Amino acid sequence: MNTLQNTISISEHLIEMLCIPFEGTIEPIIIGNTLQLGPLVGIFTAGFTESLLRPIGDRSFMFANLIAENNQKNSFIFVFGTHGIDWENETIQGYFFTNKRWIKEVVPFPTVIYNRLPNRKVEVHKSIKRVRQKLEKEYKIPWFNPGFFNKWDLYLKLKNDDSVAQYLPKTLKFNNFDTIEELLSKYHFVYVKPENGSLGSRVILIRYQREEGIYYCRYRDFETNRLQKFSTLQSLINHVFRNMKIHDFIVQQGISLIRYEHQPVDFRVHTNKDALGKWHVTVIAGKIAGKGSTTTHLNNGGRVKTLEELFDQEKAKRIHEKLSTAALKISESLDRQVDGHIGEIGFDIGVDKDETIWLFEANSKPGRSIFSNPSFQENDKQIKKLFLEYATHLSKQGNELEASMK
Repeated sequence: MNTLQNTISISEHLIEMLCIPFEGTIEPIIIGNTLQLGPLVGIFTAGFTESLLRPIGDRSFMFANLIAENNQKNSFIFVFGTHGIDWENETIQGYFFTNKRWIKEVVPFPTVIYNRLPNRKVEVHKSIKRVRQKLEKEYKIPWFNPGFFNKWDLYLKLKNDDSVAQYLPKTLKFNNFDTIEELLSKYHFVYVKPENGSLGSRVILIRYQREEGIYYCRYRDFETNRLQKFSTLQSLINHVFRNMKIHDFIVQQGISLIRYEHQPVDFRVHTNKDALGKWHVTVIAGKIAGKGSTTTHLNNGGRVKTLEELFDQEKAKRIHEKLSTAALKISESLDRQVDGHIGEIGFDIGVDKDETIWLFEANSKPGRSIFSNPSFQENDKQIKKLFLEYATHLSKQGNELEASMK
């Protein structure tokens, strides 16, 4: 060791034996009598292609940005799938992004794994579940984040926590017509949404106009926002839900949201853990619904703005504080109740005309569409920084646990 420069140099032979993928500056971690070079962070996903230009298809750019932002920060980060695992030699052929290009290298099993499986269908596949269980249980490698959240399960968990129950709109399982009628009689309009949906998919708004005795239904049909009216609720359900399993849906109280340019606005709030496992609010973005849309999602014509673009300075500050308080409380509640390590959550939160806060959804693998607004560039960088901080935190915890078991 060169004590003047506080560096450790190792031979090319040892680099080859340790499967160190390329030269770089990494942080030595000493646990007991073991010196670890790392962390070695594996991003677990699916949907790989044969092309090294875009090895993970359309998501290659997202992963490249995440890795590139952290390439100079004492770590090795790579993307891998089930096909790259060599159980016999306990190595993985992973995809690294370095010098502005993707390369494939063989490395040891990671010290921590970041779960970025693309959808629920992949997540429940037998081979995926088998690999996860083996790496997590047999090899004791810590994972974050857990699986995709189920809306109904989350509602039940949060409803029983007095610290956050106030933020929940009334929600029922969609069992029959009476479920919708019950909520319509109290709240004038309701949202019907799949328990396991994402990106605003299959979200349906139903409103009953008493004076006319008519049910209005707004929904998205392929690429078109539709508004239809029905004389009875049964005819509405028979038409709109004809190819759907209604028992997979929930019915949620409608909330009259604050508006911008006559369109409803809700908010995407991201929370992330830091190097100590503490939650931080990392971004708050206003999402304005597209014309005729039931949701504020960008793929349905929505727009993204900062709080300062939506409100005057005083109101922006007030809304920011209310949203931050709610998001941190809900993050801590979920952390206590959901199995596994959670490193990030994306919340869809509404604010009504009285500035009351309402939680619509929580996402364990939040999308990145809001960062298309350049105003959130620094927030994006902070999220990528905290990703590595928390991964390093879990990596050290995992190694300390392993050392204590020897």
